[in-house]
Amino acid sequence: MRIAVVKAAHDDEAGVWYVQHSDIEGLHAEGDSFETFCRNVASAVGDLLESDGGEVHIEIIARASMRARVAA
Repeated sequence: MRIAVVKAAHDDEAGVWYVQHSDIEGLHAEGDSFETFCRNVASAVGDLLESDGGEVHIEIIARASMRARVAA
């Protein structure tokens, strides 16, 4: 079984998760939630590798940052 690594990042301004880097050439996907992003990645990988047959294990590494307000 093939394993593909997808690095995901969150664009705070646009409010979407997107593919920052991937082992799969031409993979572009985004989603307004992490769950939607994951579904969109799986669908896009299926479309891109359609002729290969079999299954692909997709490892998604997510990166996000946020700020927390701390009481003085």
